[in-house]
Amino acid sequence: MKQQTARLGLLSIALGLSACSTTFQETKIDYKSAGKNQAPSLEVPPDLTQLSQDSRYNVPGGVVSAAAMQANAKAAKPADNSTAANKIGDVRIERDGAEHWLVVDRAADKLWEPTRDFWLENGFIYAMEDRQLGILETDWAENRAKLPQDIIRKSLGKVFDSLYSTSERDKFRTRLEREADGKTRIYVTHRGMQEVYTSERKDNTIWQPRPRDPELETEFLRRIMVKLGVSEEQASAVAKADKSAAVASSNARMDTVNGVPTLQLDEGFERAWRRVGVALDRTGFTVEDRDRSRGIYFVRYVDPNAKPESKGFFSKIFSQGKEAAAPAKYQIQVKGEGNKSQVSVLNEQGQPDSSANSQRIVRIITDDLK
Repeated sequence: MKQQTARLGLLSIALGLSACSTTFQETKIDYKSAGKNQAPSLEVPPDLTQLSQDSRYNVPGGVVSAAAMQANAKAAKPADNSTAANKIGDVRIERDGAEHWLVVDRAADKLWEPTRDFWLENGFIYAMEDRQLGILETDWAENRAKLPQDIIRKSLGKVFDSLYSTSERDKFRTRLEREADGKTRIYVTHRGMQEVYTSERKDNTIWQPRPRDPELETEFLRRIMVKLGVSEEQASAVAKADKSAAVASSNARMDTVNGVPTLQLDEGFERAWRRVGVALDRTGFTVEDRDRSRGIYFVRYVDPNAKPESKGFFSKIFSQGKEAAAPAKYQIQVKGEGNKSQVSVLNEQGQPDSSANSQRIVRIITDDLK
């Protein structure tokens, strides 16, 4: 009898808490970083290994829920067949097909702190910060809003939060690119991983990449607009994607020129430079520097065949395993001529590179741009 009474009491508490919780609007985005103490055995491809970065900017993680916003205004109209732009104050969002980014009439130095604070306020911690390059990369995080919202979860989830977990993790890279006229472009790129079973017995799992979410990238750009002073209604209006807009094709394809693997694009330098930069962000390359006047991104790359066998095909970014092979330095060169562009890989000395690593790098970028 005592046990039955206790169970009824617990159910009553659960129902009471559930009734209270239903008065609040459920969020669609509520991230919580895995952090160092809650890290699952999440893994990433070894050829996209990140370098260790200066840790003086690292901060402890936390959970901050961001309210879900509704996009219910007119979509931006195309400006030049492929790009649409809409501006509020000194902030505007531009679109090229499925890609979105912000252009802000402020210096990058003035935007660093508010952009940095934005991700912390949304429940993330940083795995990498480089103010000189204008790069902020979050740690892997879980969108807690995707958890089942049944009565028990709503009622007791906050008490036993660690018992609930989704099978997905996300990380975001924000890049602030300085323009010659003093303006700043802000790009947000998403990378996702999902946990899958390795056998029909479902006794073991691994983490593997999942497709990027362009709508999630756009939503965070919209929220950054709000952080920079744009009202929520205005940001929703200009960020709403035009579903009928055609995505311009670049016909990305691999080729070989003078024995060197290259990527051929049917587009001018401006668009090719931007899209290659976004591809490098999205696929996880470590970009050490860039020289737009020469069309060069300076990157580091790890040969997957040179990694310790104990790491397997994936490198565990949260574990304390063996050291990965030392990354090699390369230069990704974008050369434009009229409405055509060519992307190739140069070695550290700036000479054309025809190695197997060069071919892998070109293939990674090509696959992302297709």
